[in-house]
Amino acid sequence: MSTWEALAVFAAGIGAGAINTIVGSGTLITFPVLLATGLPPITANVSNALGLVPGSLSGAIGYRRELRGQTRRVLRLGAAALVGGLAGAILLLALPSEAFDAIVPVLIGLALVLVLFQPRISAAVQRRRERTGGEAHPDGGPALLVGLTLASMYGGYFGAAQGVLYLSLMGLLLHDDLQRINAVKNVLGALVNGVAAVFFLFVAEFDWTAVLLIAVGSTLGGQIGAKVGRRLKPAVLRGVIIAVGVVAILQLTLR
Repeated sequence: MSTWEALAVFAAGIGAGAINTIVGSGTLITFPVLLATGLPPITANVSNALGLVPGSLSGAIGYRRELRGQTRRVLRLGAAALVGGLAGAILLLALPSEAFDAIVPVLIGLALVLVLFQPRISAAVQRRRERTGGEAHPDGGPALLVGLTLASMYGGYFGAAQGVLYLSLMGLLLHDDLQRINAVKNVLGALVNGVAAVFFLFVAEFDWTAVLLIAVGSTLGGQIGAKVGRRLKPAVLRGVIIAVGVVAILQLTLR
């Protein structure tokens, strides 16, 4: 890797760490850069997953204030994320990517629709609960566990726009502030990246130079993203999510 290539990977790591903390989809920044340096796709994907682990942890730490009072929720949802992330990492090495390539843009598109209409859907659900006397499950119930497990499988496999999927599912099924939900999203992302990384360390090929450059860059970017993201109003944050998701769909369908 040349000096300019190393600088490009480092810069991509900063950008990925920041955007992952705010909404997700940082992989769409780092993965193409790694491919441009000449790494094979699987090696680039594995190196990227390893390198983004410190960035995910950095973003979660940056959102620690919003995580207060959510320990039970994080433990419950985190267990689903770990199972799904490990399953996705195994699938990455066991299956061809064509099937995922076909369905991922559809999943992201559905997630964006949910994010866009989440306030109206949540309000309608709340009105229905008030009429029937039902109460919202504090952790989203079985539906959220299943949804997050499937989203984490995708995250362990590739991860582009994984955060968008998390935010759409939790925004729909949890009655809570979007910034607090975003804080949980960062923890789940760290868990998925972490379990996939541990698995890859033992069974997959990766490039240590790329891993270290992305790790340092994403750690810096995670802190930047936390400072920027927590200042965004819910409507603005929702707009950022939709914009990033649209870019993700375009890049995935046109590449």
